Amino acid sequence: MIGAYRIRALAYAVAVVVLVAVGLSTSAPLDERVHRVLAPLAFVALALFILSVVLMFLGPRVLPAHEVRVVSSPVRGRWLGMNSPATKVPSHGVRMYGQAYAIDLVHEPEAGPSAGAEAVGGPETAAGVRPVFGSGPAMRRPQEYPAFGQPVRSMIGGTVVRASGWRRDHRARSNGFGLVYLMVEGMVRELGGPGFILGNHVIIRGDDGEFAVLAHLQQHSLNVRRGDVVRAGQQVGRCGNSGNSSEPHVHAQLMDRPSPLTAQGLPLAFRAIVLDDEAQEQDGLPQNDQHMTASHLDRELPG
Repeated sequence: MIGAYRIRALAYAVAVVVLVAVGLSTSAPLDERVHRVLAPLAFVALALFILSVVLMFLGPRVLPAHEVRVVSSPVRGRWLGMNSPATKVPSHGVRMYGQAYAIDLVHEPEAGPSAGAEAVGGPETAAGVRPVFGSGPAMRRPQEYPAFGQPVRSMIGGTVVRASGWRRDHRARSNGFGLVYLMVEGMVRELGGPGFILGNHVIIRGDDGEFAVLAHLQQHSLNVRRGDVVRAGQQVGRCGNSGNSSEPHVHAQLMDRPSPLTAQGLPLAFRAIVLDDEAQEQDGLPQNDQHMTASHLDRELPG
């Protein structure tokens, strides 16, 4: 059952493609021989779809438990937690693509320019003010968000197994109409596979067999490539708005294998962060709508 659960994303994609093909084909008169081929395909597609839905609920019950792994924060400064596993699991509503314990981080500096932003994103970014959702057009330029262009750092020491940075940074989906468009767009991206969901991303294999993912990075901002050895805290790229992203942010997760199609998520915590209303550093994660501040440049993990 664990093996079947791991390929549920692939089963879902195959089922959708076959069902669409069958639907389009049966909308017009066809030769009887074609119908004899399409009928079993439709049955298989329906079975795969049902299997993927059943495994969505039964699979987590048979998965082995994992200890929380403490890793270095991928960002520095003050960031807002969204879709956090500290609030619910699976954090993004699904376990597909190894994101059961993934977290999204949005930059919200308290005041003044964010570090390095003026040189990267222009005057709007340098202002350090995150646009309020619904306050403007449906699609804002990513440069208007303080997260855009911020350095993103490796959470663990290890070897880069994937580095993809060619996808464009699209406009933010900044009101209700924009989110509806994002949902429709996301269904199309699903057919393209994990790369079209994650956008520009880096996957790093750690010494203990874990795989760290940093996604939605800025186009052409990656400064690592496959085979490079990196240390925890080393910059690997910059925050962007590529892939299935509503606004510039960093998506971070740990997985038990390199392919998001078959991986399961691993629980994680950031080392030495300061949470809202807390006076001292601690290992953990911000909850939804809770800020964290990370500044431990001199206390990186080994590697």
